[in-house]
Amino acid sequence: MKIALLARNPKLYSHKRLVEAAKNRGHDIHVIDTLKVVINLATHKPVMKYHGKDLTGYDAVIPRIGASVTFFGTAVLRQFEIMDVYPLNESVAISRSRDKLRSLQLLARRGIGLPVTAFAHKSSDPDEIIEMVGGAPVVIKLLEGTQGIGVVLGETKSAAESMIQAFGGLKANILVQEFIKEAGGTDIRCLVIGDKVVASMKRKGKEGDFRSNLHRGGSANMVKITPEERSTAVRAARIMGLNVAGVDMLRSNHGPVVMEVNSSPGLEGVEAASGIDVADKIIEHLEKSARPNKTRTRGKG
Repeated sequence: MKIALLARNPKLYSHKRLVEAAKNRGHDIHVIDTLKVVINLATHKPVMKYHGKDLTGYDAVIPRIGASVTFFGTAVLRQFEIMDVYPLNESVAISRSRDKLRSLQLLARRGIGLPVTAFAHKSSDPDEIIEMVGGAPVVIKLLEGTQGIGVVLGETKSAAESMIQAFGGLKANILVQEFIKEAGGTDIRCLVIGDKVVASMKRKGKEGDFRSNLHRGGSANMVKITPEERSTAVRAARIMGLNVAGVDMLRSNHGPVVMEVNSSPGLEGVEAASGIDVADKIIEHLEKSARPNKTRTRGKG
C-alpha cells in the first residue's frame, strides 16, 4: 500500500514507529507535514498540493493531528476522504472526540460511566456548580486543554470557587468534575484498535500531582484490565467512531469511569509498559480495512 502519515514532527516516537512498522510490512509510507498541504477547492476534482506536487495515489492515510491544528488538520483529512483514501480515523470522529463537552454528552447518552460533571456559562455562582458534582474537592478542566494542561484540583470549596471565578474572568469554557479519590492519582489507558483492546497501561502522576499524564512527568506500568474495563474502552471508542483510540479511565468505587477518548494516542508509553508492538497492529488494521485507491491506476503519485 501507499500510505500518507499526516504529522507535524516526523521525529516523534509514535511517528517513527508507525513508519518503521509500515516499511517492515512492505508498504510505501510518506510523512506529510499537515500544515504545509494546500487544498484546491475551485476545481471539478479534489486536488491537494504538497511542496508543489499533487498528493495522489494513496491507499490509506494515518492522521496524527495535534489538538492545536485540529481545524486545518481535519480539513486536509476530509480532502483525502473525498479522494477515496481510507482514513485510519475519520475526520468527523476526530472532531467529535476533540470536543470534550460533546464527547462526554455522547458517552453519557449511551450509558458509559463518567465522573459527575457540570458545565455552565455563568461562573458568578460557583457554589451551585460545586454542589452539583458533590462538593469539594473538584477537578476543573479547560475544554481546550490537552496532556494535563489546563487541569487543576480545587481541594477546598473556597479554592474551587476562586478557580472557577478566575476562569470565568478569562471567559474560558470549563468543566467541573467530581474528584475520584479512590483512583489514587492513577488512571488506565487502553489502546483500542477496531473492536479490541490491544494494549493497556496504568499511569501514575509524579509525587504530589493528581494528574497522571506522562507528559507531566508521570510513570507507566503494565496492568491487567477487567472485562468491564475492556468492554467500556471498546464501547467508548465505537461511540466516538474511532478505529484507533486511547481511552483513559479511572477505577472508581462504582466501576470504570471514562475521562477522555484520544484520537491520536501516543505509542511510546503503552508499548514500553505492555511490551506489545502497537504500531504493527495499527498497520495490520489498515491492511485489513483499506482498499486499493482507484487514482493509482492513472499512473499518478
